Amino acid sequence: MSTPLTAKKGAEDELDDTLRPGKWDDYIGQEKTKNNIQIIIEAAKKRGDIPEHLLFYGWSGLGKTTLAHLVAKEIGTEIKITSGPAIERPADLAAILSNLSEGTVLFLDECHRLNRTIEEYLYPAMEDFKLNLILGKGPMARTMEYKLPRFTLIGATTRLASLSNPLRSRFGAVFGLNFYEISDIERILERSSKVLGIEANLPSLNILARCSRQNPRIANHLLRRVRDFAQVRSSGKITEETTKDALRSLEVDEFGLTASDRKILEVLILKFQGGPAGIQALSAAAFEEEETILDVYEPFLMQLGFIERTPKGRVATKSAFKHLGIAFKNSQKPLL
Repeated sequence: MSTPLTAKKGAEDELDDTLRPGKWDDYIGQEKTKNNIQIIIEAAKKRGDIPEHLLFYGWSGLGKTTLAHLVAKEIGTEIKITSGPAIERPADLAAILSNLSEGTVLFLDECHRLNRTIEEYLYPAMEDFKLNLILGKGPMARTMEYKLPRFTLIGATTRLASLSNPLRSRFGAVFGLNFYEISDIERILERSSKVLGIEANLPSLNILARCSRQNPRIANHLLRRVRDFAQVRSSGKITEETTKDALRSLEVDEFGLTASDRKILEVLILKFQGGPAGIQALSAAAFEEEETILDVYEPFLMQLGFIERTPKGRVATKSAFKHLGIAFKNSQKPLL
């Protein structure tokens, strides 16, 4: 029988756990968020209380899960992990909450995908640490109040706007995680290479950092792939030349764009003359799901300044034409 708690992890997930910082000093970047969380925890300790419920939002791979683990470790308690899609019925939520211990941290990933009916049961659990269960149906139905141990709920979402206002308002503090500076990514890669026992020089780590989309998870994945190339095709040491060869083979360019990213740009430029193009038309022409374009490709392409959103649709910028080496006509009027 499936469980709403953490599923079995794969090899890549276990590697991610190995690279996950185990203490605050090893958590690089997001300094303001990190400092504010530490103050919340320290203040709660002085009051002899548990920390307030926390909400982290930002793109995948920016450190939301790592922060939740660090909070639990700082408090000195265990962490239970689940996700919005895994809680399908009120009984699932009741099973999770009733099995928590006093002071436990409950990490709820993808909380924007929580069923609205489930949310109604979660509100009193977050506010008053009690669960109101409805037993029976029809005229014989009755409500039973179940007292819960005090816990800290940490929610994580990549879509803050999709979170309902009642749920969002019940978190004591909301923190947004930003894309990382290249210098921070380099430090993360340097630490990861030591943890994995990889010999890599600084120029190669700099190349990887610049191709990482300013995202630690992507940076670590690239590091492991380049390590594979170094072990198979060279002496095992990651050098500048090995890194460039590996990225070329992986079809990752100097901006961190993959073949799929470039396909989106090529479709927008070649099939729609640079735009504007609506998301449905772009999705159909590129053979990609709308959500994939919105969640995976578009944010980074916009961050690089290769795509702009206009009231009429997506438009490729002048920089996008230049990056792909495609000449543009004056009639296309690409954005600067």
